[in-house]
Amino acid sequence: MRNYVCAIDFGATSGRIIISRINDDGLLETEEVRRFANAIEEKDHDGRFYWNMTQLIAEVKAGLNELASRHDIRIESIGVDTWGVDMVFVDDKGRMIEQPRAYRDPYSVEAMDEYVASVGREKIYQKTGIQFLNFNTLFQLYACHREGFRPFEEADKYLFIPDYVSMAMTGRAVCEYTILSTSQFLDPRTKQIDRELIEAAGADISKFPEIVMPGTVIGTLRKEFADFGYDIPVIAIAGHDTGSAVAAVPAEDENFAYLSSGTWSLMGIESKDPIINQRSYELNFTNEGGIEGTTRVLKNITGMWILEQCRKEWHAQGKDYSFDELARMEESAPRCKAWFNPDDPCFANPPSMLEAIDQYCQQHDMPKPQNDAETARLIMESLAQRYRTVFGWLRELAPFPLDRLHIIGGGAKNELLAQWTADAIGIPVITGPTEATAIGNIMMQMKAIGKVKDIAEMRALIRKATAVKTFLPQKENS
Repeated sequence: MRNYVCAIDFGATSGRIIISRINDDGLLETEEVRRFANAIEEKDHDGRFYWNMTQLIAEVKAGLNELASRHDIRIESIGVDTWGVDMVFVDDKGRMIEQPRAYRDPYSVEAMDEYVASVGREKIYQKTGIQFLNFNTLFQLYACHREGFRPFEEADKYLFIPDYVSMAMTGRAVCEYTILSTSQFLDPRTKQIDRELIEAAGADISKFPEIVMPGTVIGTLRKEFADFGYDIPVIAIAGHDTGSAVAAVPAEDENFAYLSSGTWSLMGIESKDPIINQRSYELNFTNEGGIEGTTRVLKNITGMWILEQCRKEWHAQGKDYSFDELARMEESAPRCKAWFNPDDPCFANPPSMLEAIDQYCQQHDMPKPQNDAETARLIMESLAQRYRTVFGWLRELAPFPLDRLHIIGGGAKNELLAQWTADAIGIPVITGPTEATAIGNIMMQMKAIGKVKDIAEMRALIRKATAVKTFLPQKENS
């Protein structure tokens, strides 16, 4: 019988359950047990958008029960990571009052402006060091308060998504530090919730459970959730998926930047201390919690979301392009003469992404793409140009030189984008691992149960197990 750890990894478009072990040769082995779709749902066509947490919990139960039926393995621990900012409101019996609102719900857009005007933009930033995004938890809570949202008003506890899943599995509610750090009401210096900001949002600080750090054992898997016949600890890993992904960067020293590339692109550095100053405020950079007390200084960039939404529209038109097909189309299309800003609000959640691109081009006197290949290339080149801008800002902020960029996550599979990014930023780009979030989740569990001792040993193991590829800048393409 072989011993494994189990990673539960929720993304904004899919979820997966993966088991992993270190084999006799000292290499990391992984096996995907279950993969399932995830999507934002509009309830009652009323303009409110939710996550179907009931279905996601059912998928986790099904996957764990499938593992429990196997007699060739033993699960040593379980860890959960998800996207950030969103919350589940639960009653005094730990039951979800209603499905959680999704960060793309527009209810927090005006709420952010109103809250910031009341409290003060620079004051909020100096307290938290967090990038201003209208969907940050702080503004969602204020939107709930302003709207009189019933689940918020009746809640006994506020739980972030991974903490809710862990509570469903163990019965114990905690507030894991890295997911809390996405909220914009955590002070990264004290690592505590800022009471003034919470109370200004109309929320109750006492409804947040105990804050725990990555590596903490939350509790034991309840047999009514999945019965393995033995006790399995559920561990608070880096519950924010980017926190787990960055833990999986196969770097050898600190002189690197990372790009966690998926639905979102998150570009940043790993710093020993928060970087909160006038320049980081002007550039709207964020300081989020990392493992082993580090800070992830980064900027959120709209990533593959734009292409994913276009793919959905093309599919509805009977054109089911694979990502490999799209890459060939991008390469065949002519080079773009101008680019759009992927972070423009018009691309946040439009009824039609294809129409949003055309309208942006028209409004900015840019030539509109003439076919699907040109559209795909415009999206990818625009991302590379945005990466160049953000990387330049990172170089200003970083207290050490940046010699290379590591691209991790699903977007690392796009070799054209990796090359165009290397051309744009002028330094080597290294791609892999593609399943960085799950691997970071796995490695934090292994650290917690004593299989590896620290982040250096984690990353050495990941380097041995990952087939990375390096892209050097090509001047003729830059």
